[in-house]
Amino acid sequence: MPAPVPRQRAIPAAEGGQAPAAAQRKGSALDSTEARTAAPHTAAPVESSTAVLSGTAPDRSETAAHTNLTLLLIQDDPGGSPIVPDLLDQSGKPIRVRTARNLTEAERLLTDDVHCILLDLALPAPGRTGDGDELAVLKHVLELAPRHAVLALTGADDTERGAEAVRVGAQDYLVRDELDGRLLSRAIRYAVERKRSDSAERRLAEGRVRAQENRRLERGLLPTPLLDGSPLRFAARYRPGRSRALLGGDFYDVVRTPDGTVHAMIGDVCGHGPDEAALGVELRIAWRALTLAGLSGDQLLGTLQEVLEHERPDDEIFATLCTVDIAPDGRHAGLCLAGHPSPLLARPGMPAQLLPYDNNGPALGLLPGARWPRMRVELGAEWSLMLYTDGLIEGRVGDTGERLGQDGMVEMIRRQLSEGLSGEALLRTAVNEVRDLNGGELTDDVAVLLLDRTA
Repeated sequence: MPAPVPRQRAIPAAEGGQAPAAAQRKGSALDSTEARTAAPHTAAPVESSTAVLSGTAPDRSETAAHTNLTLLLIQDDPGGSPIVPDLLDQSGKPIRVRTARNLTEAERLLTDDVHCILLDLALPAPGRTGDGDELAVLKHVLELAPRHAVLALTGADDTERGAEAVRVGAQDYLVRDELDGRLLSRAIRYAVERKRSDSAERRLAEGRVRAQENRRLERGLLPTPLLDGSPLRFAARYRPGRSRALLGGDFYDVVRTPDGTVHAMIGDVCGHGPDEAALGVELRIAWRALTLAGLSGDQLLGTLQEVLEHERPDDEIFATLCTVDIAPDGRHAGLCLAGHPSPLLARPGMPAQLLPYDNNGPALGLLPGARWPRMRVELGAEWSLMLYTDGLIEGRVGDTGERLGQDGMVEMIRRQLSEGLSGEALLRTAVNEVRDLNGGELTDDVAVLLLDRTA
């Protein structure tokens, strides 16, 4: 992963590099060598590796307090003829310039307050790093400073190497003999802004790739019902509470075992983060494996509790669960509840109603050695059975602040059934209405599944 781009100070749009008349009357610009040898009345002393280029070099503490831009100059001979002209920002404040004779010095001076690097491509490669590569020094600097803007400096007869430097990774290149304050200040500003733009685009692209990968992963973790050979119709609706997520702590699954029994399950891990979502997937996969292995009822839930206790990141984590096993003839079923809301049963000519929940056992992970009794439920010849998580019933109702609750949900489903809704349309309408009643998106995960048997 690329190194994060540091937060940099604002850089004024310095269109001109000439000092105001008052500054020009005070004296000419000093490069680092001149500053070290100037008379005391001309300029204040500066560090050997740092020069302040302006009409008159101010005190170092004053420079640190008022300078808006810092440039790191890396050239072969900082003591020779100055290659950096007078530099002032748009407000007339001096631009601070640090000079380095080699890459070792440059690494020491390369701090987060440096905005741009001006690299002389004539600088010899360190040791055997070059290996005949004319841009070895630039590549070394780009590796050394991946977060900084870099300007390449070349001679008038070597502009092709400057263009190649840009292709390698520099933000721009400049010709040594053409430098002036206006050109350099604009080039620095452009390089810094281009680096920021490139870094922002890179982070955006990386974010998109990660989001796509997460969506593919989460989509792959959603269940594919195994109902081959069953006359029952299946529909499901899933809406995670986490922003921009496809998977939450709710989970469900449906499988048909070789004897013709259809097993359905829905559950809810407390919490809404990625850890809870991962635990929900683990419990769903464990439930499918145990169901296909022939376990059911109390034995299955007890084993799932062991899985939860071993896999949960915190001892406070628990999960509610509802399991239903529908007989091969489709006329009756077994129901086990582990702290979960009871399913809703709808039959022709009868109002939809909740299945009994008097023998509701505790949620998984709360009580060691708990038991979950299995209740026999008569379904009839034609029916619809809806399993759901509490996200469907805990939304608010308008401005009252009251929750919809199970009674409100039952009344809503009865009305929607009377309007002729069924299957996917029924679930979609139910979830959308609950969201509308809440006055916006629900904060909790919502999972709903529907099994239908028609005559």
